[in-house]
Amino acid sequence: VSREQEGTYGYKITQDVRKALDVSESTLYPVLRRLQKDECLEVYDQQFDGRNRRYYKVTDKGMAQLNLYRVEWKSYSTKINELFEGGVTA
Repeated sequence: VSREQEGTYGYKITQDVRKALDVSESTLYPVLRRLQKDECLEVYDQQFDGRNRRYYKVTDKGMAQLNLYRVEWKSYSTKINELFEGGVTA
């Protein structure tokens, strides 16, 4: 979702996530709704081939949260890598 300027529709998000993780739509859509509720995603419908598609776009608040998670993940993964490579130095 974060790479698309105009947003991404739900099915494409599901397919993209499934390339990395084994996750079902019934798991993913509640997460998208929660992100919308938390104002991290903007949601809108758009016509495509005669039917509505629901699109999800990351808000400024969502991008700030994503960047925070990236920093936290980098710190966490560095510590885990150090642990596996022989222990954490003080």
